[in-house]
Amino acid sequence: MTDTLSVGCVLFGVLALLLIFGVPIAMSLGISAVVCMLLLDIPLAGAAQRIFTALDAYAIMAIPFFVLAGNLMTSGGISRRLVEFVNSIVGRVRGGMAYAMVLACAFFAALSGSAPATVIAIGSTIYPEIVKFGYPRERSAGLLAVAGGLGPIIPPSIIMVVYGTITNCSISNLFSAGIVAGSMIIVALVAVCLVYSHQEGWPKDEGKITFLGFLKSTFVAIPALLLPVIILGGIYSGYLTPTESASTSVIYAFLVGVFLYRAIPLGEVVPIIIKSAKSSAMILFIIATSTAFSWVFTMSGISRAMVNAIIALELSPTIFSLVIAVTLLIFGTFLEGIAICVLLVPVLWPIAQSLGLNNVHFGMIVCISNVIGTMTPPVAVNLFAASSVTGLKIGAIAKGEIPFFVGYTAVFFIFVLFPWFSTFFL
Repeated sequence: MTDTLSVGCVLFGVLALLLIFGVPIAMSLGISAVVCMLLLDIPLAGAAQRIFTALDAYAIMAIPFFVLAGNLMTSGGISRRLVEFVNSIVGRVRGGMAYAMVLACAFFAALSGSAPATVIAIGSTIYPEIVKFGYPRERSAGLLAVAGGLGPIIPPSIIMVVYGTITNCSISNLFSAGIVAGSMIIVALVAVCLVYSHQEGWPKDEGKITFLGFLKSTFVAIPALLLPVIILGGIYSGYLTPTESASTSVIYAFLVGVFLYRAIPLGEVVPIIIKSAKSSAMILFIIATSTAFSWVFTMSGISRAMVNAIIALELSPTIFSLVIAVTLLIFGTFLEGIAICVLLVPVLWPIAQSLGLNNVHFGMIVCISNVIGTMTPPVAVNLFAASSVTGLKIGAIAKGEIPFFVGYTAVFFIFVLFPWFSTFFL
């Protein structure tokens, strides 16, 4: 039972069995790793040391700070001010509220770094209004689910922090590539909205745009609009690391939500912190058990066998990128994105590196594919988040998201095939 094939069958067999029975992904990864370690007679202390080393990383500290900042912003009235601001700009053209939804998701994405948080924050604000105005319910919910996918692409991004920690890739460079990817996705979603707004006769606001109204919404939104400037400006100026920038965003979001917008009573701060701690613990627990799983994967020789097998195929970097992209998309349908990143990147990155792939380019393939997984059932957190906001069934939202999903995926494959887009700012 100690040969590579047998160990691989046990490792992935136990993992698959546990997932089928509904065991949480973090527990499934940890249990399957322990089973294989016992079979291989590997001391359990080795896995514990690897887990501690993986979590004892300065960049990892950015994750709980970004989670807390996102929750503070969701509760602090920032999303509503962003929606009012963008609606004052594009709300009067046909399909204008759909454009406003995309732009509001983009602005909030530059604050939270989380896809489901973006869906809930923007959806709870704009979806009731967009339906009341006469937009198709399913199509609007589908747009919300896909536009929420800007959350982990436009920096800051939790998944990029995780990837950068694993591969020692510059998080600032990943954030730069994310700006390019996010901008292209925005253009693609707006283009799809433009086509469908005329095909399906989406309404437009006949009211007049007043300059005074625009100035008022802009003035009120200024504190919200300054937050991405603080986060990204601090990083790219070199004054703040991503972790320091994340902690700064927590302080700023707290001050804006509690004292400026007065949307967060002081009594609600502690529950928000507890909620954020639970979410962060879940993410870090997945990273910890995934690290143990990946270590066993490497120690057993499965990783080396895979590397040798793929290298023997003599794939070109482009073909390899396509194969990895499709593989990650398949994994994304049933595994959580961070788990995929921590599980597969340590295995796939050495192969990609041997073929000459740029680490930022490979990182964008990993990150965007993981976000697409949030929109594809059965593990589709964006669809679940959109369902909780809209009250529609998952199937109806999945049907409504198809044209926007196609546009999002098209941008993904552009990044897969053309590394230049990922390395544009490097």
